Amino acid sequence: MSADDVLGRWVPDCPEDIAVVLAKAGFPWWIAGGYAIELAVGRELRPHGDLDVLVLRRDQALVRDLLADWDLFVADPPGLGRLRPWPSGEALQLPLHDIWCRRTPEAPWSVQLMLDEAEGTEWISRRAPQIRLPIERVGRTSATGIPYLAPEVQLFYKAKATREKDESDFDAVLPLLDMSQREWLAEALRAIAPDHSWRQRLQQVS
Repeated sequence: MSADDVLGRWVPDCPEDIAVVLAKAGFPWWIAGGYAIELAVGRELRPHGDLDVLVLRRDQALVRDLLADWDLFVADPPGLGRLRPWPSGEALQLPLHDIWCRRTPEAPWSVQLMLDEAEGTEWISRRAPQIRLPIERVGRTSATGIPYLAPEVQLFYKAKATREKDESDFDAVLPLLDMSQREWLAEALRAIAPDHSWRQRLQQVS
């Protein structure tokens, strides 16, 4: 039985759709996942099963208010295929970080909202708190004005258990990473997976 059979089907928004919804957000947000890689390379790479959007946990009440008319469910506990409603006013604490969003209860799921950590002006990876960046370096902006997760940060998240599509995303964006991006990703991978195959490839790029 597929996840769609249990939890409902997905018809993901495109980044332009959610950018309209979040246009008045007074907090940082970024397109994440495979779409972030596509925004970085400037072309479509493959079909997508969902649309990920990353926000900082400290801004969750603000994004909850922006999506007040949506049907929002949190994966609780994460990773086990269980969802429960996310009521207005509930502050989600770790390990909860994954929110499924659809416009109405009858609509398909269209956005997956991900919460990440921050302290002051620093972003903190929820998977490895020692991995940090100034928040201003976490994202980029596309030519059409859409915020997206910096490719080195997105690849860090994809590196945990790489699938064929993650390897394809790495291949597509690797030539575009500058020296500082490659060094940051190589060092971040060293902290969580020192033998990861991507580390050698990052060091081989001239």
